Amino acid sequence: MENANRDLNDTDYDRSDTTADERKILRELGTRVRKLRMDQGLSQEELGAKAGLHRTYIGSIERSERNVSLINIQRIATALGVSVVVLLA
Repeated sequence: MENANRDLNDTDYDRSDTTADERKILRELGTRVRKLRMDQGLSQEELGAKAGLHRTYIGSIERSERNVSLINIQRIATALGVSVVVLLA
């Protein structure tokens, strides 16, 4: 996949360096991505392909393991057919 390496610029983060509020934001984003993906009947692989991101990257977002870049948030929102505002709501 030509776009599979796009996600390498996002941050794998050390959870000990984040505040409870920051972890909450990441959990909320992951939960929202999972809900929207599942509501559309998409697998992580299918969403990843639509967004130009690797399936394991989508899984790591859903598990709150990534501090996602704004560009990748936009790609995921577009792949889900929603605005960034809706994705982050």
